[in-house]
Amino acid sequence: MNLTLRIWRQAGPDASGALTTYQVTGISPDMSFLEMLDTLNEELILRGEQPVAFDHDCREGICGACGMVINGQAHGPERTTTCQLHMRHFQDGDVIDVEPWRSGAFPVVKDLVVDRSAFDRIIGAGGYISAPTGSAPEAHATPVPKEAADLAFEHAECIGCGACVAACPNGSAMLFTSAKVVHLNVLPQGAPERRSRARALVGAMDAEGFGGCTNTGECATACPKGIGLNAIATLNREFLLGGR
Repeated sequence: MNLTLRIWRQAGPDASGALTTYQVTGISPDMSFLEMLDTLNEELILRGEQPVAFDHDCREGICGACGMVINGQAHGPERTTTCQLHMRHFQDGDVIDVEPWRSGAFPVVKDLVVDRSAFDRIIGAGGYISAPTGSAPEAHATPVPKEAADLAFEHAECIGCGACVAACPNGSAMLFTSAKVVHLNVLPQGAPERRSRARALVGAMDAEGFGGCTNTGECATACPKGIGLNAIATLNREFLLGGR
């Protein structure tokens, strides 16, 4: 496959950025999108040019580091992480635009790399449970109903990639925040902070400059882990209960 790539290049947070056009040839349909970018970077290095900076880590769809907007879609045309997107989903001769996450709360560090530490600060505001120090408690000491355990696990799958923010026209982090609230609030271990957790996390989200939620649903469509809008409805309910 021969492709035309238009990639966002930005030297640093305070520098101006622009789309730069590159040609890549001989791309295998079995390559992942990141492997294709590796091929481009090898060519750029051989030519004495700066390689394209992009985030990646596990390349197994687990860590969520590989976030980028591909042809206007978070993570690309498939509902998966960028590292699990394969080039067979494109056609020979395609023009592909590659940009970083677009959000005021995710400032560009360089090229396709953005600073997503705002998510860490949201979690730090209340994404934890009270637990005594010392040895680990007996695994079966606190019975958890299967329905609650399944619901918690489904929302604990959120990998914090930021696709929901990039897809949202308002740049909202409600899906991410609600996943953390549902994950902990449905478990008995999360009960001590239940009444304060939603308000603490939403307050931190607002302080970071994320936009408001208007239920357009693009976040759930883009989420590679399939977290749905029901999570946001639950967060809204927990938020109201927290004010009592």
